[in-house]
Amino acid sequence: MATKRDYYEILGLPKDASVEDIKKKYRKLALQYHPDRNKDPGAEEKFKEISEAYAVLSDTEKRAQYDRFGHAGIDNQYSAEDIFRGADFGGFGDIFEMFFGGGRRGGPMGPRRGSDLQYDLYITFEEAAFGVRKDIDIPRTERCSTCSGTGAKPGTSPKRCPTCGGTGQVRTTRSTLGMQFISTTTCSTCHGRGQIIESPCSVCGGAGRVRNKRTITVNVPAGADSGMTLRLSGEGDSGEPGAPSGDLYIIIHVMEHKKFKRVDYDVISELPITFTQAALGADVMVDTLYGKVKMNIPAGTQTHSVFRLRDKGIQRLHGHGKGDQLVRVMIKTPTKLNQEQKELLRQFEYLSKGKTPEGEEKSKAEKHKKGIFEKVKDAFES
Repeated sequence: MATKRDYYEILGLPKDASVEDIKKKYRKLALQYHPDRNKDPGAEEKFKEISEAYAVLSDTEKRAQYDRFGHAGIDNQYSAEDIFRGADFGGFGDIFEMFFGGGRRGGPMGPRRGSDLQYDLYITFEEAAFGVRKDIDIPRTERCSTCSGTGAKPGTSPKRCPTCGGTGQVRTTRSTLGMQFISTTTCSTCHGRGQIIESPCSVCGGAGRVRNKRTITVNVPAGADSGMTLRLSGEGDSGEPGAPSGDLYIIIHVMEHKKFKRVDYDVISELPITFTQAALGADVMVDTLYGKVKMNIPAGTQTHSVFRLRDKGIQRLHGHGKGDQLVRVMIKTPTKLNQEQKELLRQFEYLSKGKTPEGEEKSKAEKHKKGIFEKVKDAFES
């Protein structure tokens, strides 16, 4: 299918539909569009579309991945054949052969792919900004090294199942509504493995898999952010003999920083300054991810003014360049004033309003105002 529609939309069901509702709706649509019954152009493609939707939504694991990641969660994990593996199509058991051909070892009821695993990785603000390599310990099911995953005792080998001939499937044919359907079920003798183990491995008990803890190195790229998911193909649980391993999904969580916040690729910070620095201007040192840098505060700066430090932000993910750092200045207002400070501020306010002492010339008044301000500065920054 060139364009994939929403699986729930295909079946005409809400996202909270029960498994039974999904099965009922599928049976109804499958009878309507089965190519043996419906000869209209496009019926076969429609039948495949609803069958794929059913194969995903009727499987708890696949449905959970689809609900969380959409089609990307399915396409990135399963091959076209994997999507149909394990689905119970009832009287439409010939679906796998219809779309993928016959003679396939381990068909839809064959060895199951290993389960996907999820790991929540917590990293610092700086690690997210610059990237980091992390070694993590993952408990997972792995192939048994004693029997090399065969499940058989060393020196022995599994034998082909006499019931299914090694396919892991048993096929039966039945007629329904005037149509002949081939039903494929898991072989009850070998439970879908296609082999029988007469002498099980003493380590894995014939399962071919053991539980182990494995250390895996994760490369977190520069620019990573909370919610980002890294997929490590084949690092999940080992599959049954003859089936691939699952994948490992790393969910990134970036811890809060006491000085910085992030907006896209920009870093936001606040800088407290004195009101004399804001009024007269000053060069101040600012903390950045790259160390301290000098920043100029122009004379007359108001509180909440924002200054931009170019290329002092976060590396752009899978791209070129960096974001910026946006520095918001906060003017500190003194809370405890002594009598001298109060009097100096009153004089400064008086002069700032254009008033001059009676009989004083304007030039002398300006000089007097400047002198008062210098005293204010000394009084508050000493």
